[in-house]
Amino acid sequence: MVAGYGTKTDKKMKIDNALVDRLAELSRLEFDDSGKEKIKDDLQKIFDMMDKLNDLNVDGVEPLIYMSDEVNVLRADEVKGQVSREEALLNAPQHDSDFFKVPKVIKK
Repeated sequence: MVAGYGTKTDKKMKIDNALVDRLAELSRLEFDDSGKEKIKDDLQKIFDMMDKLNDLNVDGVEPLIYMSDEVNVLRADEVKGQVSREEALLNAPQHDSDFFKVPKVIKK
């Protein structure tokens, strides 16, 4: 549930340009005007669906923890088909005797 949203006394949440701009800033996205309108419509549909879900009577319904009663079946890890260091370094565009060389990506 969204904080401050979804109780019977709350008004319907309105998706506006300020909210879309804030969400875009937080998610590091950029929208043109048509994209912003599409996002506003999509978000409004999501919140409308949440409104419908909040109207359901769930008294006596236990929270669902797992989708089924199945338990994960895990297998032991098995080592298969190893590549030696020398063979792996043969495919590297840049390397020294022991390691791959890659371009620096973090600048201080």
